[in-house]
Amino acid sequence: MRELYIANKNYSSWSLRPWLLMKQLNIPFTEQLVPFADQDNFARFRTFSPSGKVPCMVQHNTVVWDSLAIAEYLYEHYPTVWPDDRRSRAWARCAAAEIHANFNALRSICSMNCGLRIKLHEQSAPLLRDLARLDELINEGLTKFGGPFLAGHNFTAADTFYAPVAFRIQSYGLTLSTPAMQYFQLLLALPAMQDWYQQALAEPWLDRAHDEQIVALGDITADLRTAICR
Repeated sequence: MRELYIANKNYSSWSLRPWLLMKQLNIPFTEQLVPFADQDNFARFRTFSPSGKVPCMVQHNTVVWDSLAIAEYLYEHYPTVWPDDRRSRAWARCAAAEIHANFNALRSICSMNCGLRIKLHEQSAPLLRDLARLDELINEGLTKFGGPFLAGHNFTAADTFYAPVAFRIQSYGLTLSTPAMQYFQLLLALPAMQDWYQQALAEPWLDRAHDEQIVALGDITADLRTAICR
């Protein structure tokens, strides 16, 4: 059995990607959740992940410690991870790789926090550029491949890489074009996404570093977390 090591569902956008992929495609795995802590997370995560980061998947004597690499590893056993058509598969991989390596302003200014609602003090020029590119990319995929998912009719790994953005849009009240907003609403409504969201709200852990970063950039208008140990 493959084991997937993740961190807090409320905060860990990287963990969401392979978790959602396997849940949505009914790929069996065992979840191993290791929450963030005030002490050095790197040393704790190094006990199972060579990079000291999550997610990390372990299957027998194989360790895969990067979310995009996990998707490729799973594709070798489950072809539905990526689109069937070579053209759409190439586009989907590029889209996943782009958000895996870029969108730094969106990632740093709007860090994932499923349970909070935040009004940013401002939307900086780098953030607006990221949102414009995001909107362009989503619309390109929907137009080129017909939707409703990013690379066509079926949910694939490309969608999992944009799933954390759906939570960011919800938390920060970000707005995009109507087709892009409808796409992210589709992601939020997926049963696996709703499962992740409800578990995130019920987590008993508070990671102060993540929350303090948000307070520095915006005003918290609502805290929907139900079991935080303050």
